[in-house]
Amino acid sequence: MTENGRFGIHGGQYIPETLMNAVIELEEAYNRYKDDPEFNRELTDLFNQYAGRPSRLYYAERMSEDLGGAKIYLKREDLNHTGAHKINNVLGQALLAKKMGKTRLIAETGAGQHGVATATAAALFGMKCVVFMGEEDTRRQALNVYKMKLLGAEVIPVTTGTATLKDAVSQAMREWTSRISDTHYCLGSVMGPHPFPTIVRDFQAVISKEIREQILEAEGKLPAAVIACVGGGSNAIGSFYHFIDDSEVKLIGCEAAGRGIDTFETAATINTGRLGIFHGMKSYFCQDAYGQIAPVYSISAGLDYPGIGPEHAYLHDIGRAEYVPVTDEEAVDAFEYVSRTEGIIPAIESAHALAYAMKYAPTLAKDQSIVVTVSGRGDKDCVSVARYRGEEISE
Repeated sequence: MTENGRFGIHGGQYIPETLMNAVIELEEAYNRYKDDPEFNRELTDLFNQYAGRPSRLYYAERMSEDLGGAKIYLKREDLNHTGAHKINNVLGQALLAKKMGKTRLIAETGAGQHGVATATAAALFGMKCVVFMGEEDTRRQALNVYKMKLLGAEVIPVTTGTATLKDAVSQAMREWTSRISDTHYCLGSVMGPHPFPTIVRDFQAVISKEIREQILEAEGKLPAAVIACVGGGSNAIGSFYHFIDDSEVKLIGCEAAGRGIDTFETAATINTGRLGIFHGMKSYFCQDAYGQIAPVYSISAGLDYPGIGPEHAYLHDIGRAEYVPVTDEEAVDAFEYVSRTEGIIPAIESAHALAYAMKYAPTLAKDQSIVVTVSGRGDKDCVSVARYRGEEISE
């Protein structure tokens, strides 16, 4: 990262004056605590004792044998408390908010996993919690809405725009403007104005720190590739971060192509987007002919976002990471295949990465390995996938 929160030309702080004080306060607090031994001891203790870290690096033997080629290892973020990688970032931000004297957390959520994680941390720390969720997503992820309410959070359906993740982010930012004194905005991905992309990356980087240690223990060498799904990009940047300087390790982000990148029903930002400014940052965004943020689509509520984090945009620009599109159909096929083959039901978001790994592993030699991050578990997606296959089931 360059100075002033930039990753190459990307990043920055494109926000109204009313938010500048909050962002400056957050940056100063993070710079004060990020290297503080006591803060990091508390956070490590929360990771290990509460979230269940380190998560397992699992050798998917049946998949590897069936597909041929490289050994496939799965980084099991689905085994974390609350069932996804989101808890890593939320525990870090909630602890930081507590140190800052905040008593209220607000968050946006798409698939609901970040909302559940934020509500969980708020309950743990005795804080109030409000989660903004697109009305469309509240229907797709009704179980997670119930979980958030059970944990004591207020869930506010957002009806503006496309009533999905981007609109939830916009509403959360508006809410933060009006309640800066007691409220911390617990942003869920590596996006938004500086310092959020850096803060979220640093808390999620525990994933690649563990992968590196675990794969060296298992294989005695680094993997040929690390593969992760990308919406805003937090699990992916967390999976990539400690490998960025290892040029022999390919970094592959899998975007939600929806019904195809040759259609308007897609959320594959790197593959179809253009440079723009939205949600406080400069990055690549899906836009219409007039430069307005375009509606996007994916079967996955968590990848249904029209932009990508600025560090991913930079890694793309310099050719360090590759971003590939994966369609709904490919992701659903992988969702079913991994469930049947390994007894692991992955989140539909994670299934995008697994779908590409299924094509990529057979192209490599048997003495090589790849790591795929299973960013979350898929019980939340069973109704949606069943509906996609033409079967109606009730929760």
